[in-house]
Amino acid sequence: MIYAMNALQVLALLFVLVLGIIVLAVVVFFILDKIQAGDAIRRNYPVIGRFRGVFTKLGEFFRQYFFAMDREELPFNRAQRDWVAHASLGGGNTIAFGSTRNLSLPGTPIFVNAVFPPLDDQFSLTAPMIIGPTAAIPYSARSIFNISGMSYGAISKPAVEALSRGAAKAGIWLNTGEGGLSPYHLTGGCDIVFQIGTAKYGVRDAEGNLSDDKLRKMAENPHIRMFELKLAQGAKPGKGGILPGAKVNAEIAEIRGIKLGEDSISPNRHRDINDFSELLDVIAHIREVTGKPVGFKTVIGSTTPWVELFRLIRERGGDSAPDFITLDGGEGGTGAAPMPLMDLVGMPIRDALPRIVDLRDEYGLKERIRIIAAGKLVNPGDVAWAICAGADFITSARGFMFSLGCIQALKCNKNTCPTGITTHDPRLQAGLVVEDKYLKVANYAKSVIKEVETIAHSVGVSEPRLMRRRHVRMVLADGSSVPMNQFRPSYNAPPET
Repeated sequence: MIYAMNALQVLALLFVLVLGIIVLAVVVFFILDKIQAGDAIRRNYPVIGRFRGVFTKLGEFFRQYFFAMDREELPFNRAQRDWVAHASLGGGNTIAFGSTRNLSLPGTPIFVNAVFPPLDDQFSLTAPMIIGPTAAIPYSARSIFNISGMSYGAISKPAVEALSRGAAKAGIWLNTGEGGLSPYHLTGGCDIVFQIGTAKYGVRDAEGNLSDDKLRKMAENPHIRMFELKLAQGAKPGKGGILPGAKVNAEIAEIRGIKLGEDSISPNRHRDINDFSELLDVIAHIREVTGKPVGFKTVIGSTTPWVELFRLIRERGGDSAPDFITLDGGEGGTGAAPMPLMDLVGMPIRDALPRIVDLRDEYGLKERIRIIAAGKLVNPGDVAWAICAGADFITSARGFMFSLGCIQALKCNKNTCPTGITTHDPRLQAGLVVEDKYLKVANYAKSVIKEVETIAHSVGVSEPRLMRRRHVRMVLADGSSVPMNQFRPSYNAPPET
């Protein structure tokens, strides 16, 4: 009995102690909230007002996992992410009972199935395509679907290694992003597209100018198949960046060719390219020095200024043309960008792509300049639409991040990515196991390509690049649909009904 009474007394004492701590904390927070001047809600409603911030942060979590429907979320909905997750496992990716997609939304693509599609033995796999036929070392690109630019530094070492090994296994290329070539890009032995950003990381001299010696050395690597000048990206067109000196460790400094511990500025455009004439000059120079195909990446706000580029190419001759143009949509992603640029600047890929394709074709450059489409094209339907619109290749960054395990936590601009993809915290990186993830990268790429080929087979052509705008209908505001080439006729084909 004495022992029981003592236990009850201890529990009562603990309860009083905990209650006292809670009361003390409430009093302290009450005083702090009343005397602070930065938050009117907390000042007028001390303690209780703090819950607004907590619920705001929790709202993102609850919307993603409980309240948002499968096709409601942005920038990528659950249906898109789940498809990538299932495809990454390499098994079947079929669904049951019927489509959950609202097929009456304006802009929805509906592919036109053939009445008598080819038999299975009449269908062929996608053939390789030559990029840079006039370069000393042209590139025979095997895959229609490839990995877009993601710099080492923006994504982690294990993420780059998994992408490299997965790309090699799937037979696709990997773009380095503007951060230069790291040893981890070469881990798998895949084909590499070396991206040259405005700071010219990896191929710059001490003053930040393009170095021919470093270009030649980079071109000696047999895995580097092409060079891409980055003029702009969809998430932040016209915006440069700064790499804080605190992030410039010895490894980053060596890879990028910058000084250890010092801030590094990426200008908002290439200082040595002031017009289209100089752009063509730089492209020709890099191609001459490296012997490999050279193109550029950009996002367009209007096709009007780009007419000058194609006129200039016609005046100079086809040999002066870029070997490819990578077109990013204004909806493109990145780890960090100002909201006004990400939301409001740059033409979406579904508007921009047909326009640039038509300009290229109008000037007779269809076989000379390859068009690479980027910008939230992560599922087979997105890729098939882009091919119908005239793209020769499609690249994706976010799709491959999902294959690595990205959960769209929206922490890319912080060092707290829970899946280890965009963080340099060793504890969080440990969650990304390269031996597992590279297989998922390869499976995802193969699944996209296979299902695009399935769509092509269904519309009645023998391989994906034979799809045309007439093979996809676009849903209008009244719920009806018209062939894509009726309201966006291609240069080489008349409208159809």
